[in-house]
Amino acid sequence: MIEIERKFLIKSTDYRKEAITKERIVQGFLNTDPQRTVRVRIKGDTGYLTVKGPSNAAGTSRFEWEQKIVLKEAEILLGFCEETLLEKQRFNIPVGKYRFEVDEFQGENEGLILAEIELQSENQAFPKPAWLGEEVTGQIKYYNSQLSKKPYKSWKR
Repeated sequence: MIEIERKFLIKSTDYRKEAITKERIVQGFLNTDPQRTVRVRIKGDTGYLTVKGPSNAAGTSRFEWEQKIVLKEAEILLGFCEETLLEKQRFNIPVGKYRFEVDEFQGENEGLILAEIELQSENQAFPKPAWLGEEVTGQIKYYNSQLSKKPYKSWKR
């Protein structure tokens, strides 16, 4: 139940041509404490409840527990969430034996596009497609829990 993940900005929207699926996600946070983040998510027509522990120093790994919940329960729990709900379109892109998930944020985080890849080990090598940009793994402002508190549109650029 340890998630190992790396996160990147995107250089172009060429990933859309390679995507095999696209689905809408709405999520909120019942708790955004970095020691124990609790997330409610609706992905497609399925609800999820997720608990995440603190990240390691590099931001690449942390405990994650996720359970499917009834859609109606997820909808009710979203009403109890802190701050801003996150809305995004998620594209799944296979690259060799790996899979990238690219999130195009909407609403208060519109304009932000992030790619994530889950790995088996922190130093595992993987192919980097041309559309993959700067790595932002471990930069707290890019954590979904933080984007709910300080949305991308509020950042000074």
